[in-house]
Amino acid sequence: MLAVCALSMFLVGVDTTIVNVGLPEVGRGLGVGTRGLEWVVDSYTVVLASLLVAAGALADRFGRRLVFQCGLGVFGVASLACALAPSLGFLVAARAVQGVGASMLSPVALAIVVNAMPDPRERARAIGVWAAVFGLSMAAGPVTGGALVEAFGWRSVFWINAPVVVVALVLVAVFVPESRGRRDRRLDLPGQALVTLALCASVAVLIEGPRIGWTSPAAVAGYALVAASAAGFVRVERGRPEPLMDLGLFRRPVFATAVLGAVAVFVALNVSLLLTTFQLQQARGWSPLAAGTATLPMALGATVCAPWSGSLVGRLGPRRPLVLAGTFTAAGGLCLVDLGPDTGLPLLLAAFLCLGIGFGFANAPLTNTAVSGLPASRAGVAGAITSTARQIGAAVGIAVAGALVADVAPGDLTAAARPGWLLVAACGLCLFAAAAASRPAKPRTNQIGTNRIGTNQIGTN
Repeated sequence: MLAVCALSMFLVGVDTTIVNVGLPEVGRGLGVGTRGLEWVVDSYTVVLASLLVAAGALADRFGRRLVFQCGLGVFGVASLACALAPSLGFLVAARAVQGVGASMLSPVALAIVVNAMPDPRERARAIGVWAAVFGLSMAAGPVTGGALVEAFGWRSVFWINAPVVVVALVLVAVFVPESRGRRDRRLDLPGQALVTLALCASVAVLIEGPRIGWTSPAAVAGYALVAASAAGFVRVERGRPEPLMDLGLFRRPVFATAVLGAVAVFVALNVSLLLTTFQLQQARGWSPLAAGTATLPMALGATVCAPWSGSLVGRLGPRRPLVLAGTFTAAGGLCLVDLGPDTGLPLLLAAFLCLGIGFGFANAPLTNTAVSGLPASRAGVAGAITSTARQIGAAVGIAVAGALVADVAPGDLTAAARPGWLLVAACGLCLFAAAAASRPAKPRTNQIGTNRIGTNQIGTN
């Protein structure tokens, strides 16, 4: 059962990053530029971010296995549609449907694992595996995508999902028991609509702003739409007995800085992946396989440090892992500020290793910081919000990086990308704020009963 649920998590994470390395090939195949390609990635992440919390409510009401199976089915069909896409618009729409399916996999699979393993120690070990799979999936996407694009073309990054989904559906039917929440949660449809509108409008302005002009009437209308939908969301949520998001949590500095840190980590990761894709393939002329292989140190660092971080949080609290995450993330960004055709391979690999280590160390302590001091009834909500924040960070990172390199000649990519690498370093510094706000480690006797298990359980969501 754990293997089946972890497999779904791997699918969701890989599809967040696997397309990045194939974007130049997608552009050549469909005849579109960088700005259009940003929507191929962000249509997936925006929808995924918008629906994560609602998917959890649906699973509690109608059954986790049922919703999980529906998510797998939607994800698989949408993957086939992506592979057959005849145009950019069709591909973007299919990617959005993929995001709908993915939103029913990640939080629901975690709830299945937690519900089926009542023993705290067994559950903690299972969530440790979950953490390693999560870190590996996000960082391994470019490597996997590069190999597939090189061997079979860009459509293969979507074809590969189909057999995996079929196997997962069979295994779910055999091994995964049905379960439901202790009480039904009401669906907050107005809040869901407003938060989706706010996210889509924000990403649209970031992607299209350089093309239409930041002060153009269309851009100003976009700003107004973002502000109105965000204000409407806050007003609606404050008046509902069971809101989509508990906005009262943001009054806690510890929680707010942790959510900011979660956004920062995924902004840094996705800015790094997209800038590297275009600089290595367009400025240096590397193949997709070579560009993807160059990120192997990132995958290695994330895979090793994700479970290690959970262990450190259990023994020492979240502060030290967050300091390590911020240090390595900032160092990785600074190493690549002048990335160009003449940058040596050792520096490039060292920078990717630093970024992978920073990413691996960040996830568990960030959510530990978010849920620190909260009662159990609110910890799940906090974990869901931090998961949403990660996907928002991914969407914003793609939009910002794409805006920097869109319509830029290969010879000018070094200068165009420099603000992006400085942004990656700044995201590392944001983690120091989360570290400063985090609670110090509790005595060892309390860590076994609460911190250690609670951190791994929620932190990897």
